[in-house]
Amino acid sequence: MSSYTFSRESILVPSVSTENRQIKTSIPCEGTKAILETLDKYESRSMHGQLPLVWDSAKDSSVYDAMGNKWIDFTSAIFFANIGHSNNRVIEYMNKSLQKPILGCYAYGSEVRANYLEKLLKFSGPNFDKAFLMSAGTEATEAAFKLMRMNGQAINKKRLGIIAYENNWHGRTLAAQMMSGNLQQKEWVGYHDDDIHHLDFPYAWALKGESGESFFNKKIKSLIEKGINPKEDICGMIFETFQGWGAIFYPLDFVQCAEDFCRKNNILMTFDEMQSGFGRTGKAFGYEHYKVSPDLLCLGKGMGNGYPLSGVIGSKEVMDLPEIGNMSSTHSANPLACYAGMAVLDEINNNGLIGEAKRKGEILHQKLNDIKTNSNGLISHVFGEGMIAAILFKNTKTGLPESIIPSKISEKLMQKGLLVVHTGRESIKIGPPLNITDEALLEGLVIIEETIGEYS
Repeated sequence: MSSYTFSRESILVPSVSTENRQIKTSIPCEGTKAILETLDKYESRSMHGQLPLVWDSAKDSSVYDAMGNKWIDFTSAIFFANIGHSNNRVIEYMNKSLQKPILGCYAYGSEVRANYLEKLLKFSGPNFDKAFLMSAGTEATEAAFKLMRMNGQAINKKRLGIIAYENNWHGRTLAAQMMSGNLQQKEWVGYHDDDIHHLDFPYAWALKGESGESFFNKKIKSLIEKGINPKEDICGMIFETFQGWGAIFYPLDFVQCAEDFCRKNNILMTFDEMQSGFGRTGKAFGYEHYKVSPDLLCLGKGMGNGYPLSGVIGSKEVMDLPEIGNMSSTHSANPLACYAGMAVLDEINNNGLIGEAKRKGEILHQKLNDIKTNSNGLISHVFGEGMIAAILFKNTKTGLPESIIPSKISEKLMQKGLLVVHTGRESIKIGPPLNITDEALLEGLVIIEETIGEYS
């Protein structure tokens, strides 16, 4: 993680006034420091570390503070506002729920839940029959973990093994963290589940010209050499559809080889679609880029567009493995959540946002690659698909990953009226709402080009 600390002191910066940006005060604005200090006092520090900005309101692809400063949002908060902040359709649909005196009904029937599930599964395609709805993404990966093991145990009681990947991220609860590849993040667990196996991620710099297929087969061979029998010991394989910190997709032949391996050994193939789902990558779901057919999808973030909503979907055979009541949840599938989910799907379908994400993504990636070419070696890679991208930085003298400069650039961009995702590592991530205007998208890219130019 970067050791850089963002200043909370108000700094006089050049004023900005365009249709998409407005910087008219010192940044951060007056009052920001006091609010952040209150949060320091009363909130776990685990929630902190982002740019020193207090959001007052957000609409479409714009974010405002209390003083009326206005930012172009290239974050979608954290890649969940796929259809724009405070989307009118979401508000309209949720208001339908608020007109009735019911906020939840646990596992009792609900008409809106029935309608939403039908629409969700139609949107998801013919491979998926049933869903289990929850509130947070990590609940979805926990549920998938459970389903993979239940399916394995139905075949063989000792079939508990799950294959995951280096540096992938699947959430903050026990099983989710055990499947995640970040060792520091799960030190608190106190033990390692010996039935969870992590394979090396096929980074371009790890492949060194080797095919994805060859790399996969080599890593599976090493697992077998440790005494693991895929047919008897492995029940599931989980992919973060792209590696979150750097928007890094797997090589196509790697994933296709993995699918073949799963089918030959009766292993469930699961994709964690938290960041990539609901049109973000220019397809309904990110796994579609690999031309494979997963057994389970873990969904969240853009699913509710800011309202807590997540889920796992799969075939009837797998989704019905738990006994009645075995995977119920107090707040899951409450009417407000279902109405929010309905609004997301209608907005995506009615406004062609998947196609828009693909079209705008081509503009985004073309410009970012042009910036890379002109960065004098400061940018090592540009990754992503559609409306998700990551810029990776390196030290031009040592060639090693550089984490301080992207932190400084993130702060400078904020001062100029543009928000990007600060990862704390050698990357800056970019994921605007899918309905951002072309003008705002291009304006934001010009600011990035200008600011990176100041450091290259």
